[in-house]
Parts: sequence; structure tokens; C-alpha cells
Amino acid sequence: MRRILLISTIAFLAACSQPKDKKTELADLKKQRTELDSKIAALETEVGTKDSVETKEVSVLTLETSTFRNYVEIQGRVDAEQNVSVNPETQGIVKAVYANIGQSVSAGQVLAQIDDNVLRQSIAQLQTQIDLATNLYNRQKNLWDQKIGTEVQFLNAKTQKEGLERQMGVLRSQQSMYKIKSPISGTIEQMDLKVGQTAMPGMSAIRVVNANNLKAKALVAESYLGKIGQGDDVRVIFPDLKDSLTTKVSFASRVIDPASRSFSVEVKLPSNKKYRANMIAILKVVDYANSKALVIPVNVIQKSENGSYVFISENGKAKRAEVTIGRTIDGKSEILSGLKVGDKLIVTGAENLNEGDPVKF
Repeated sequence: MRRILLISTIAFLAACSQPKDKKTELADLKKQRTELDSKIAALETEVGTKDSVETKEVSVLTLETSTFRNYVEIQGRVDAEQNVSVNPETQGIVKAVYANIGQSVSAGQVLAQIDDNVLRQSIAQLQTQIDLATNLYNRQKNLWDQKIGTEVQFLNAKTQKEGLERQMGVLRSQQSMYKIKSPISGTIEQMDLKVGQTAMPGMSAIRVVNANNLKAKALVAESYLGKIGQGDDVRVIFPDLKDSLTTKVSFASRVIDPASRSFSVEVKLPSNKKYRANMIAILKVVDYANSKALVIPVNVIQKSENGSYVFISENGKAKRAEVTIGRTIDGKSEILSGLKVGDKLIVTGAENLNEGDPVKF
């Protein structure tokens, strides 16, 4: 029995050691593949396919037209429309000061008085002469009305009286120069005069500022001359106040400063107790506006060798859209082509998307 088993084993090993026919080998492999495909299909039915693309969660933005604005940002300062240095008109000793720094004053109010004692004495003396000349003139006129006396006497009296009155007018004008008056209504921001001090024309004495009539001023580079002008929209930001306002450019100079190669712009400001002359103001002047633009966040735009693209959701799948970008500012980009109103722009979850991936939101 052992002998027979040994002979059978030797015969089987000899048969296996012989090379298979290629056709037989091919048939065996196909059979194995069929069996494997059947097993794979069965497993896919139970647990799902391993090669299928997982549906990805995204958030979308339905595109609508909006206004896109591009602006030029420049730094300026606040200035007063009425910022006046009040200086003495004549020389003399300051006799009295009637206002203090920080005080509100009105136009024409006397702020200080320069000693005019000598001038007042001259006026008093001249007034005496005028009184006499007026009395003589009235007498001569009464006589002349009665046809008494000569016309020359009447004219001499009249000329004498009128000449003295003109002299008095000159002295009165000179006397007004000894009063230092405010030409505008406002607040005294500087007061350098003191009683007993010698005042003279040209010296820095008093500054009056009308804080209710302020403006923001800035210099703009010459390259923006054709883009920025009077009436343009502007946003004025006060960084120290953490405040801002939207208004329009009230003035744009047509003259270029040869030194800085720039021109000035001004923006009138509303009355506000918080605003101060010479404080910093940031002007964002709009130099381009599109009222029917498609505007998207700049961070959803991806780059490729062929240009820029974004993903939109269409029929539950991600679709790649090639876009042409216009201007970009403040994290927003203007889209010139590639998208339309109503498109559902994928704004989050687009980083690992491919064309045709199923998405849900």
C-alpha cells in the first residue's frame, strides 16, 4: 500500500513540473478574474464602492449685481475754513485785554485795546474847533439866507466846517485801529497779548478759529488728475476718533504744485464738536465705480497655468468656471466674464474640489 502511494505521489509531482500550455494558462486567469469580479461586486453591494467620490459639504453664494467701487487712499488733515490771525493795526501799549483763550467771540467784538490817550486828546481838541466852525457856519448861513453878507463869507464858513469834519473822520478811523477786533465768529485758540505789552503791526497776537466750518484737505499725486475731481464720492476716516463719514469732494485744484507734483482736494465737513483743526483725516476718493458688477470674495479665486478660476455648484456637482478679473480692493474682486447672475458660487469647501465632484450645501 505504501509502495502504491509513493508511486502516485511521484507521478503527480512529475505532472505538475511539466509547463502548462499558454491557452490553458490564459483560460485559468480569465476564470480567476471572473471569480474575483463576482466577489468584488458582492462586496460593493454590501459596503459601497471604495472608488466612489464622497459628496462634499460646501457653502455657496448666489451671485447678484452690486456696486463695485475702487478708490484712492490719501492722508490729509482737518483745517478750518475760517482760521484767522488777528494782529494789531498800529503800534502802542496794550491797555486792556477783553477775551481769554478758549472763549467764544462774535464778528466785530473788541478783543483788546491799545492805549489811544494821545489820539483822544487830539480828537477832543478838534471837536472844539468843529463846534466853533459849525456855529460860525450856521450864523453865516442865516445871514446869507437873508441876503446879508457876501457869498464868499458863506462859502469860507462852510469850507472851514467841512474840512474840520473830514479831519475828524480821519482821526476816528485811526482811533478804531487801536481796538483789536475779531473779524469772524469763533473760538480764541491763541492769545499772546498781555496788558502793558508793546503791540505792533505784524506781530502774532490772537488766533480765532471757527470750528463749525471745517474741511479735510489732502494732496493727490499728479497721476490721478484725470480720475479725481470735484463731486466725486469720498469716504473720510478719522483714525483717532474711530469715526468716518461719506460725502463728496467739494474742491479739486486745477493747478499742479511744481515741487510735489500733486494737486489739492478739499472736503467740507459737517459741524461736529469732536473734529479738531489739524487732526489726521484719511480720504478714500472713489476713482472708479460699476453699479452693475458681479463682485466675489478674492479668497475663492484659484490660479492655474491658464488663468484664474472658481467653482460653482450646478445640478449638485462642482463645475469649474474660468473667470476674468477686473479690479480688486478690500478683499473683493470685480468679475468681468465667466460668471452670471444666479450662479451659485462655492465660497467654502472649494480647496480640494475637482470638476464633477458631488456637492451639497
